[in-house]
Amino acid sequence: MRAMILAAGLGTRLRQYTNSLPKPLLPVDGTPLIVWNLLLLRQYGIHEVIINLHYLGHMIEQALGDGTQWGMQISYSKEPVILGTGGGLRQAEAFFQGEDFLTLNADTLIDIDLGEVQQVHAANHARVTMVLRDDPHVEQWGVVETTNDNHVVSINGRGHCERGDVGTLQPRMFAGVHIVSPRVLAHCPPGQSSSIIDAYVMELESGATIMGYLHAGYWSDIGTPERYEQAQRDVDAGYVTLSSRAAG
Repeated sequence: MRAMILAAGLGTRLRQYTNSLPKPLLPVDGTPLIVWNLLLLRQYGIHEVIINLHYLGHMIEQALGDGTQWGMQISYSKEPVILGTGGGLRQAEAFFQGEDFLTLNADTLIDIDLGEVQQVHAANHARVTMVLRDDPHVEQWGVVETTNDNHVVSINGRGHCERGDVGTLQPRMFAGVHIVSPRVLAHCPPGQSSSIIDAYVMELESGATIMGYLHAGYWSDIGTPERYEQAQRDVDAGYVTLSSRAAG
């Protein structure tokens, strides 16, 4: 399986740190955040990765090169005009060679068994598998409703399709890690900015299977100075470590 790391964001909420450094290169325990994610992919046998670039993208390319130093093959998708999650994935479509692929955000620090996520995706013949979390503040992140057997039925109140008696729905948040069928990208207009979530809603409305994978382990969205500083403390406390990824 190939992967894409979304790294084209502007990092505006972290501007005190990102005036001269793109957010994916912010160090966590001395290692750039995006390298944590590269090593996570490598740990689970994913060695071919494409990274989209916009804000200070040349610095990311200079820092990572072609990936040889980590035993990986890194390609780049440059976005002179930022394309959003949907447009960014659509521009990189040829890289996936018609196969399902994994994507994650460069500004997320997560400890997860990607092998299990792949198994859930394959076993359910899913169009998309979204990594989800229980969170007491789920509304501020956006609500993904799932059945008790983790079928996604709506995202932000949209896309509900009839599945018979679905029982009590569980409100969860999207953790920014997902496995995607390239068929979904047909909903994203080429060369235009769009959200991949809109494409997922269209898939739900058509009756396609979108699965949720419930993640209870470590996760942090490095979106604000407070969360960046907390992530540093979490690493110091050993909640997430680089050593677990080193041998991938």
